[in-house]
Amino acid sequence: MREPRLKLPSEVRELLQRRFDNRHRDWLSDHGTTTEWPLDIPLGIPTEQAATARLDAMGAWIAAWRSWQGEGELAWTERRWRMLGTQRLPQMLRLEGPRQVAAWLGELERWDRANQRLALLGERWPMLVQRIGRLFGVLADYSQADFECLVATLAWLERHPDSGLYLRQLPIPGLDTKWIESRKAVLAELFCCITGRPGDTSDFHTLCGLRRPPLLVRMRILDPTLRARTGGIGDLATAVDDLAQLDIQPAKVLIIENLQTGLALDDIPGTVAFMALGYGATVLAQLPWVRNADCLYWGDIDTHGLAILNQVRSCLPTLRSLLMDECTLLSHRTFWTHEASQHAGQDLPYLHPQELAIYRALKLNTFGQAVRLEQERIEWRHAWPELVNALTPAHLRSTN
Repeated sequence: MREPRLKLPSEVRELLQRRFDNRHRDWLSDHGTTTEWPLDIPLGIPTEQAATARLDAMGAWIAAWRSWQGEGELAWTERRWRMLGTQRLPQMLRLEGPRQVAAWLGELERWDRANQRLALLGERWPMLVQRIGRLFGVLADYSQADFECLVATLAWLERHPDSGLYLRQLPIPGLDTKWIESRKAVLAELFCCITGRPGDTSDFHTLCGLRRPPLLVRMRILDPTLRARTGGIGDLATAVDDLAQLDIQPAKVLIIENLQTGLALDDIPGTVAFMALGYGATVLAQLPWVRNADCLYWGDIDTHGLAILNQVRSCLPTLRSLLMDECTLLSHRTFWTHEASQHAGQDLPYLHPQELAIYRALKLNTFGQAVRLEQERIEWRHAWPELVNALTPAHLRSTN
């Protein structure tokens, strides 16, 4: 039979920290009414044989608990041993609820603040009490001004669930767009709970009945003839609905991941270029004249660049990739950087076999740890001829 471990106050604290980290959200929601309370922590009474073998350790253990001052009820017991005589030993620490755990860990101020704010929310919206525990950090760590703004915003959205307003139009004191933009996920979750409104909490505007600002698409028209149809304007940033009305029929559409690379493009016959849309490039499938064109995508050679290619190709099936091959990657080794966070997907169904092979190799760190080649790093003297060759009609290339 194994001897019980002598638990010092520092070790009890570590145990309580793990339990607090794992359970404090549930404790907040159920107000400590679960069967785990009171919490009894045995401190490890040794046998006389073990105590004799480790007299110094046992003495330090007893001394540590004698000098301990803190939350909870510490129970002592006596042992009458043949060799060591009567010894008074710390036996058990009993904690009556999560507030005492929080006190042990120096978390009492946060715990009390979270409970006070939960009570305030519960008075107005009782349905939140069982759900908001998972947002412990919001209740414990928001400044008072932020918490009051949270309550005011929820109250206004509850009264006006389908206002059709833009965020900047909401008549809520103390609210600004930056505040609400960084807290949309919290607001959406609480709003769903308050109203019972089903919906995708990631679509904050639709869920809360707000008007979404139009996505502005940055486009360059690289053909003088096509520019003539827009009054000579060659660099546009406008809404997709407006782009759909343009009277242009480009033969080629180039989708470029990064803005500055797109700005560096010179004229290419029959071509328009879209820049810096990221995963939002799927919106281009709404443009009839894009769907009718020969579309190419050039992005970073990293997992997200290939994931964007996969996503856009799901909407534009004939989309071709450009300068996203293994040869380009390996020939620019000196320009590699590291991708901070790789895309989570394992297989991307719309990638072509060679593209998928590169994606898998990047995920497996075949070329190195989280390798990334940003498109701006590709030498322009190498990239530009490739672009011209891919985008210029064959009959024009043959005359040059």
